[in-house]
Amino acid sequence: MADDLNARDAKLVQYLNEAYGKEKELETALQAHIKMAASRATYKKRLQDHLKETKAQAKGLERRIKQLGGKAEAAALPGPDVVTGAAGAATAAASKAMAAAKGPIHALRGTGEAEKLLKNAKDELWNEHEEIGNYLAIETLAEALSDRDTARLARDFRRQEERMANFLQKLIPQLAKAVVTEEIPASQRRAATNGSTRARPAKSRAKARPAKRSATSRSSTPAKSRASSRSTSRASMPAKSRAKAKPAKSRAKARPAKRAASSSP
Repeated sequence: MADDLNARDAKLVQYLNEAYGKEKELETALQAHIKMAASRATYKKRLQDHLKETKAQAKGLERRIKQLGGKAEAAALPGPDVVTGAAGAATAAASKAMAAAKGPIHALRGTGEAEKLLKNAKDELWNEHEEIGNYLAIETLAEALSDRDTARLARDFRRQEERMANFLQKLIPQLAKAVVTEEIPASQRRAATNGSTRARPAKSRAKARPAKRSATSRSSTPAKSRASSRSTSRASMPAKSRAKAKPAKSRAKARPAKRAASSSP
């Protein structure tokens, strides 16, 4: 039946099948992650809810593919052709087997429980963004081809993935802090803070050095240079101001000379 599709519907079925294959793969991965998240009730509950969304999305994609005249298969392979028949079934089986194999592997990675959950959450966020990209592409393609039903379906599913991605973006920092608490001794966590505190006085001393050098350079200036500077500044003053600035001792010496001149015959 898929072979009879025109170019428009075949392209829509291709993109829908890529999203369908991803949803089927994540069903298995989420089931494994739910079992590992038993110690965090909120996280586990959100994974369970998203697993329900994922299964509903897969059914919705399958239904829309059939409405377009295609067959729902995990055709998550690159290329312009839709994988159908035995090849499509083999691809679906391979995707499901790969997802199933990831569960035990995820349970072994990480040095502690918090780190295992952190790695799972990072993978989930990566998958959510891939799904957001899938649905955004389907939505845009469907709108360009005037397929309102497919566009609406993709838009609704994209928003569900965005909500899950937002949840994970808030969860990941919490899990990262839990790794610190679980695996890094408290004394080592404080050491970084103390080290940065010790570095501050050195910075303060570095700022104080220029002022000290300035005082030293002033005392080392030759007396002749300082006298020359005073003379230059005095010469730039108005005559009246220079008269006022004349030292009292010099005026006292000038007075006897004036009296002597008046007493001469």
